[in-house]
Amino acid sequence: MQKAVRVRGSVEGAFRLFTDGIGKWWPLASHSISEADAVTCVVEGRLGGRVFERDRAGREHLWGTVTAWEPPGRVAFTWHLGRPVDTAQGIEVRFSDVGGGMTMVELTHSGWEKLGERAKTVRENYNKGWEFVFGECFAKAA
Repeated sequence: MQKAVRVRGSVEGAFRLFTDGIGKWWPLASHSISEADAVTCVVEGRLGGRVFERDRAGREHLWGTVTAWEPPGRVAFTWHLGRPVDTAQGIEVRFSDVGGGMTMVELTHSGWEKLGERAKTVRENYNKGWEFVFGECFAKAA
């Protein structure tokens, strides 16, 4: 599955917002493990870094692990938010200058086969979810 959004600003700025600033725009109340008790989410900026949320009690809930860290053009990570690690899928996000002070941000979500029989239903849910998270939340924050 692929999603793309054009945002105003530089490639560097979009990369920083997506990674360092994820806790500012990610809709934690509806798209997290802790929901109303979630206070932030983090992408640790390095190969092998964690992608996780932190709740009000200070507990950290792992969402994935950074598999590529290539600022400002690309970041990739495993993704198993609320699921066992062995069902982790892949998320890759690329950032490119499209001129006129705009950056194209392209997200690819793959690895659906790891979900077995549930793959089709989960993919449909994520298709809608990424449209909201990626298009509405990230694009409006940029």
